[in-house]
Amino acid sequence: MSHKEIQESLNLLQKNWDVDPILRDFMLGKIKEVSDYPIKVKDVIFHLPYITTEKKYILWKCYWPDCHNCCERQGRLPLTSDDLITIGQGLKYQRTSDFVKNETLITTYQEPGPSGQLTTITTINLKRKKDEMEIDDGTHIPCRFLDEKGGCSMHPHRPGVCYLYPFSTWLENEGGIARVHATFQFTGDCPGFYLSEDIVSMKEELQEYSKIIHEYNMASSRSNRENYSSVSFN
Repeated sequence: MSHKEIQESLNLLQKNWDVDPILRDFMLGKIKEVSDYPIKVKDVIFHLPYITTEKKYILWKCYWPDCHNCCERQGRLPLTSDDLITIGQGLKYQRTSDFVKNETLITTYQEPGPSGQLTTITTINLKRKKDEMEIDDGTHIPCRFLDEKGGCSMHPHRPGVCYLYPFSTWLENEGGIARVHATFQFTGDCPGFYLSEDIVSMKEELQEYSKIIHEYNMASSRSNRENYSSVSFN
């Protein structure tokens, strides 16, 4: 996302939530004195930002159900092969092929990889609105599966990627072993980020998300092997 898009998201967020001015400047790229603090929790290496001038970590907690911004401003909902079966059955489809035809879009997009290279990704995405088209991909759209109170009508069978937010995750080959890594997405839509002198307060979240992130990466890898999605590095 561009700084302009993040600023627009932050401006909307601040209508209902307090945003630390230091975090706002960080998300807008105005703070450069930031180091990466890696910490291994179970099977995942988390990369937490550490603002050296403040001597504080950037951490996160979820304010659901008081907040559902991530569902109201969805940019894309890529599905794993497991999602196709689970969600298709939940929507009463007898055949996965019919679910894919009626409820999804196939899109190709580029994202920066962990080493700065561009990664080209092709995925099957759940339509966020019934008449969604490929031109809508990557734009902010409220998810059509939100109920009147902002809850997820698909929960607990919602797409795996929904469980990940606000984390971004990837695999790296380390000595022949596929190692799962994760870091935050700073889109400007989430009020849950905060500054802390230590990471103790986020211990439970890291343990919970380690399992979620590892399982999602395994499901994504299966999807690639089964040709439901593809990833290439430029």
